[in-house]
Amino acid sequence: MAEVQWFPGHMKKAQRMMQDSLKLVDAVCEVVDARIPSASRNPDLDGIIAGRKPRLLILNRADQADPSVTAQWREYYKDQGVPFLECDAQSGRGVKGLPQALRALRDKQGPMRAMVVGVPNVGKSTFINRVSGRRTAAVSDRPGVTRGKQWIAVDSQLELLDTPGILWPKFDDPLVGERLAFTGAVKDEVLDAEDLAARLLVTLRETYPGALAARYKLDPDPSAQGWELLEACARKRGFLMAGGHVDTERMAAVLLDEFRGGKLGRISLERPRR
Repeated sequence: MAEVQWFPGHMKKAQRMMQDSLKLVDAVCEVVDARIPSASRNPDLDGIIAGRKPRLLILNRADQADPSVTAQWREYYKDQGVPFLECDAQSGRGVKGLPQALRALRDKQGPMRAMVVGVPNVGKSTFINRVSGRRTAAVSDRPGVTRGKQWIAVDSQLELLDTPGILWPKFDDPLVGERLAFTGAVKDEVLDAEDLAARLLVTLRETYPGALAARYKLDPDPSAQGWELLEACARKRGFLMAGGHVDTERMAAVLLDEFRGGKLGRISLERPRR
């Protein structure tokens, strides 16, 4: 797969806005995708926050992640002394624990302000809407929807600052870019969807072959190339065009959509490195 790079001008602007807004808040909530907790952490945030504010890691979409793998991440973060909150903003599970988790980051009492950050499409706005109990932040399954900053009151003691999702200029590890693309953090328009879907099929064959069997009735050949698996899935779904050709473009779109929507089951693409 071609190397994924994505850093449009608005992300640089958002980065500066985040730096300027840091002085207005007491803490930072970093929302990550529980299926890729490492790849969905922006390394540039370390430089921006640099110990200036306490940080709470929000493991969102936990209901789509493999529970046994999430348990490994839970132990890993505890061992590392990283404060975290496990939740699923779509269903609302766990989100009400945010105020208490944030207040545990500091000693003093009183109202708090927290900035919510994260890469595109990790569910920041959905999370904020769930916590606040109303639809105040713009929500979309496309990255790059939130552009300006928005203050949202959760209650009389807590206010959240929603910020645009930002990536970083270069992915040093190609697997990071690939995993972000799988989950939709990188806009599909800048990628070859069939190539991406083929790579995802190879990844799933190696880690969750049962998911492919259950969803697409596919017993994946261990020696098949990604595009061959994509063709096989398209045939199983009956995605045929004139002349008997398989519609791999349609299959790629369906596969990516179903994976991102959790329809292939609970899948995690990363495990903690000890």
